[in-house]
Amino acid sequence: MLASYVAQFCGVDQVWLSLSPLNPFKVDKKLGNDADRSRMLEIAVGDSEEVKFCDIELKMPRPSYMIDTLRKLKELHPDCEFTLLIGSDNLERFSDWKESGSILREFGLMVYPRPGYPIGERAVENVRFISAPVVDVSSTFIRDAISAGKDMNFFLPTGVYTYIKEHNLYS
Repeated sequence: MLASYVAQFCGVDQVWLSLSPLNPFKVDKKLGNDADRSRMLEIAVGDSEEVKFCDIELKMPRPSYMIDTLRKLKELHPDCEFTLLIGSDNLERFSDWKESGSILREFGLMVYPRPGYPIGERAVENVRFISAPVVDVSSTFIRDAISAGKDMNFFLPTGVYTYIKEHNLYS
């Protein structure tokens, strides 16, 4: 939902969603395998012209560092201008990211609000704070709810919940 909003209302041509196979800041044993997570993301974006699935991080060394991903994307797509889209919750730890200053200088950031992490009125070079609908639903919430036997069909893009149930994920 957020990716679609950003693509339609924030002046970008497309939003590419990249699956992170091994985030150096997260250790979550509830994540599915790369193949299942990729397939769910492909189902979620469907045939959208504005939101695309990007599998580049699955082909790169692990752990996955965003600066390496962005530089590889720029190398592969020199005609595109890439900007990193993150939630305001990630902004708090952004200075801990590998080469965070290079990410800011070379690509810039778009930051959307997350519950509990207000962005307010700020002026930061190469950072664009966007106003977007705030939805207090996380992937952890979805996985935990499915594990608890809750019906999450209306919380997920069409087809993703069916895939989860058919493959017995997160139960």
